[in-house]
Parts: sequence; structure tokens; C-alpha cells
Amino acid sequence: MTWATERLDALKAGATEVPPVVTTLRMGTLEDWGPGWVRKTWRPTPEILNGDGSLFGGYLAALADQILAFAAMTVVPDETYYRTINLQMQFVKVGAARPLTIEGRVTASTRQLITVEADFRREDGELIARAAAQQILMPKV
Repeated sequence: MTWATERLDALKAGATEVPPVVTTLRMGTLEDWGPGWVRKTWRPTPEILNGDGSLFGGYLAALADQILAFAAMTVVPDETYYRTINLQMQFVKVGAARPLTIEGRVTASTRQLITVEADFRREDGELIARAAAQQILMPKV
């Protein structure tokens, strides 16, 4: 176990406090994880929708940063921390106010960089968006 995987276990169990941004933005945490992957279901609320009832892309980007960070946590070495240095979003379809399954995965890992990707899918499996990021590793101080 590392500090990061212990944190993931605590988040999954609902046994730890979340950062204020997670509460403020109603992001939730995660449902499950394993080495190199994470998964959560997210349910939109009216406060974060566009005027036409569609999902706000900037909000999805925030969810992407969160799930991609969780994915990186599954492999981050115990003696390091990490930060997002690159985040890309690709919107495939306009998302309606329906629950989404968000799955993140590690696609590559080196001594200095973790590369991660995530898919946002409707309940019927239809892809709504895809995200990618890189996390730089830094030594604990």
C-alpha cells in the first residue's frame, strides 16, 4: 500500500474527508479502483447544466481532472506526489442531464510522468466525452 492507494480505499469506503472543491462542485468520489484503473458514476444536478439542459463542458473537464488524478493515484510511487500538467477534453456528443459512468486508466508510466485517459459514457454505453492528461511526479518534501 502507498499513501495514494490508502487514500483511494478511504474514498471508496466514504471514510475520509474530501477537499472543499469536491463538496462545492458536488463531484463525488469513486466507486471502485484497481491497479491502473478507476470508476465512478456521476449524476448531474440542475445547478450545473447549461440553459438547454445539456452538460456544461467545463464541469466535465473538472470531473476529468478528478478521475484522471484518481487513476494516477493507483500507480504513483509512495515517495512522490503528482500534479496535472496537461489536460485535454474531446466532446463526442452533447450530453443530456443523465447519469454518466466515468472510467479512468493509466496508459503509460515513467519515473517522471504518468499518462492517463478517461471515458465518459451514458447508461446505454454511448460515449459522450474522452479526456487525457499527464501527471508529473515530484518527490515528497
